[in-house]
Amino acid sequence: MKIHNKKKYLNFLKFKRDFQQFGIKKVRSYEIILHWLNSRLSRSQFLILSGILVGCTAGLAGVLLKTLVHQIHYWINQVHFEYQIFFYIIFPFLGIVLTTSIVLTLFKGQDRKGIGAILYEIAQNSSIVSSVKMYSQIVQSAITVGLGGSAGLESPISVTGAAIGSNFAQTYRLGYKERTLLLAAGATAGVASAFNAPIAGIMFAFEIILTGVVFSDFIPLVVAAVCGSLLSRILLQEDILFRFHARESFNYHNIPYYLLLGIITGLYARYFVVVSQKIEHFIKSLNVSRLRRAVIGGAALSLLCVLFPPLFGEGYDTVKAFTNGNTNFIIQNSLFRYFEIGNWTVIIFLVFICLLKVFATSITIFSGGNGGNFAPSLFAGGTLGFLFAMICQQIGFEDVPVTNLVLVGMAGAMSGVLYAPLTAIFLIAESSFGYDLFIPLMIVSVISYLMARWFSAISPELKALAEQGKIFTHEHDKNILSSLRTKDLIDKDSQIINEEAPITDLYDLIMNGKKNIFAVVDNNNILKGILTIDDLRPYILNKDREELSISKLMKAPPVTINPKNDPSEIIQAFDDTGVWNLPVVGENNEFIGFISKSTILMNYRQLLKEYSN
Repeated sequence: MKIHNKKKYLNFLKFKRDFQQFGIKKVRSYEIILHWLNSRLSRSQFLILSGILVGCTAGLAGVLLKTLVHQIHYWINQVHFEYQIFFYIIFPFLGIVLTTSIVLTLFKGQDRKGIGAILYEIAQNSSIVSSVKMYSQIVQSAITVGLGGSAGLESPISVTGAAIGSNFAQTYRLGYKERTLLLAAGATAGVASAFNAPIAGIMFAFEIILTGVVFSDFIPLVVAAVCGSLLSRILLQEDILFRFHARESFNYHNIPYYLLLGIITGLYARYFVVVSQKIEHFIKSLNVSRLRRAVIGGAALSLLCVLFPPLFGEGYDTVKAFTNGNTNFIIQNSLFRYFEIGNWTVIIFLVFICLLKVFATSITIFSGGNGGNFAPSLFAGGTLGFLFAMICQQIGFEDVPVTNLVLVGMAGAMSGVLYAPLTAIFLIAESSFGYDLFIPLMIVSVISYLMARWFSAISPELKALAEQGKIFTHEHDKNILSSLRTKDLIDKDSQIINEEAPITDLYDLIMNGKKNIFAVVDNNNILKGILTIDDLRPYILNKDREELSISKLMKAPPVTINPKNDPSEIIQAFDDTGVWNLPVVGENNEFIGFISKSTILMNYRQLLKEYSN
């Protein structure tokens, strides 16, 4: 036994020396073991192992964040009503200001957040996510949402999981496809742990994270989702879990309710995204420092929470109260408690909640807090479903499926806001044990999603990034082109000639050079025109060629390229002009080099080959 242990120790030292030779100074024993396994296991086997490890780590991160926020909310809710009002004034304000201060001091102002940030890293940074995001999102969102920010934790959890998956792949030197797969596995595990819904986590990865990315491997996503969900189920208490036990059986006679609710949630989703964009634009247009912006946003959020306490935090407790029929809980901490609590009082209160939720969420996120639209869309959808059910009852309809309308309302609003109908359907089905509700869930979610797509084919939250070519879309060819970098396509060893040079210099350049296109510049390297061999051929045997000048022979380029142009724009320019070479100039028209259509096509084919393997 001693000899066997000694042999293992000697092997450990050998692996450690090998890693140090490659410049890896700090080597942990488990990293050496995993590197060794990577060299011994097949690609599929190691990816499954990686999915398990990434899933467990991301799942634990999700459990940690949910527990932190739950404990803070539990402490606040135990306080007597008069003191709670004081907390609603102080804590939301403090949460946004503290988050902004931490971002400015500890994270040097780097606060790129949300799903768009991850999609950007996939498309523009080869799925390499900063290691800082493995903990920065937890810290920021715990402070923001824990102290009452009206946003969700699921987006920060998914970003944290994505960072964990990406950095795991970087540590073990995996390629782009494997990095992207494990990044998605981490995000999947994060969402699965947040909702204890593994299938919804997988749908989230396919619908949002892996948009435009072709994959044949999906087992790592499955095992990561199972690990994240299992840890959530084991470690989180029942009151923290996103669970709904009360619901009615599906009755096909109630389909008209679901059809109408689908239209309502679709319209509301459009209202949500449009108002959110306008608030974002307004807040960013304020000519004040980021800290002052946080102060203004925090004050506005605190006012909203005082007037309408359900806007405080994620709001899942309020949605659970809807499904349990506990209407008194909804307004018991608000100023409405001083009015006679009748059905129409509750209805008016809920109308304000639905209308103002987007204001509270947008102020939280864009004034300096950290969170996402996952929970707000679910909260708003549940509130809208309950409001719709109450109005139907007041009108005189009987046997209204109140709980079911709350549940499918959540799916409808989420589907329209996030453009993720499958995620919404499976999330509510798993969270309510309501697989028999698939028909109403599909009806409401699909109607809402189609209405959202009718207004805008791409999620408005991501539309600007998509139009700039900074994230992938469902257009696979365009995604590959956007992966190319214009600066890498420029031939900076191009042949140039001064416009005042004698014609003999041009002929020498033709005789000794290897290119068939030349850039004509002035003494300051400003592009004046271009020349090609085809342009010069009629004059080469001309007896009077000594009288020719470069300025007379040159011609204006059909179009010039800027290094900031993306490859899809350059390809369009080639198609429009019908040429194979175009000059690249800087901001002041200084010549940089040429780009050839053949270079772009060659790089495109290479990327296509890599993505197809």
